[in-house]
Amino acid sequence: MWARIKLFSELVALEHTIFSSMFILIAIVVASVQRYASLWCGPKLLLLCLLALLGARNFAMGFNRLVDRKFDKANPRTQKRPSVDGRIQTWGLVGFCVLNALLFVGVSYAINDLAFALSLPFLVILGGYSYMKRFSALAHAILGVSLGLAPIAGVVAILAQIPLWSVFLALGVVFWVAGFDLLYSLQDMEFDRRVGLHSVPAQFGAQKTLEFSRLAHVLAVLCWGGFVWSASLGWLAFSGVLVSALILIYEQFLVHRDFKNIPKAFFVSNGYLGVVFFLFILLDSGVRLYA
Repeated sequence: MWARIKLFSELVALEHTIFSSMFILIAIVVASVQRYASLWCGPKLLLLCLLALLGARNFAMGFNRLVDRKFDKANPRTQKRPSVDGRIQTWGLVGFCVLNALLFVGVSYAINDLAFALSLPFLVILGGYSYMKRFSALAHAILGVSLGLAPIAGVVAILAQIPLWSVFLALGVVFWVAGFDLLYSLQDMEFDRRVGLHSVPAQFGAQKTLEFSRLAHVLAVLCWGGFVWSASLGWLAFSGVLVSALILIYEQFLVHRDFKNIPKAFFVSNGYLGVVFFLFILLDSGVRLYA
């Protein structure tokens, strides 16, 4: 059983959950302060939110691995994935996707009516991303939207509504994710061209991709600034936006200097960004609440 868990963890790159989990936690903290005058929403609601995040992300990643097997098998970078090398069969992938979709919908039902109403549209968006590169270079933006749903889900769970500040927070995630996915997809530029996939690098080349990525990250920082302003947060939260901007500048520098740095920029810099931003928001909320 443990071996199977490790296998499916490898399939969905479970450690990358940190990218979206930090932003659902940011939304939960800010919403909890507004509703409960506390940083803590309670163990039950927090557990439900984390289970929903796990189910949604596992469904999205599992579905992507399922429908992309043909491309992953032909791409040297992805040939060792469990969905390609035979360690997980088709029936296992299908079952994994169905189980996690049911988990997400069931947990959403247990949270509140709005969460339940949004659960199926969310799953459509998460699954739809996997087909986008077959038709449009907007796939990078759709991936951003998929992760941008995380903070929206967090605030819906607490407030049962979608305030303006959560929209700014989510848009920041959309542009942030699209920006780093553009950089990551540079690794597959020639492969995408060869098999006819519509990524931005395949259509516009490396230089334009770098420029689009920088623009996306500038927009991400501006949106996060809008989030801090519209949520009436303090100087520590604005400092978090500034530090996040510096991390994105470093990420862009790494990739500009050498495309071999893409894995480091993707996995390390982005992981730090989410954690650092969350800690600044947590500190700011705590200082304002208990000062």
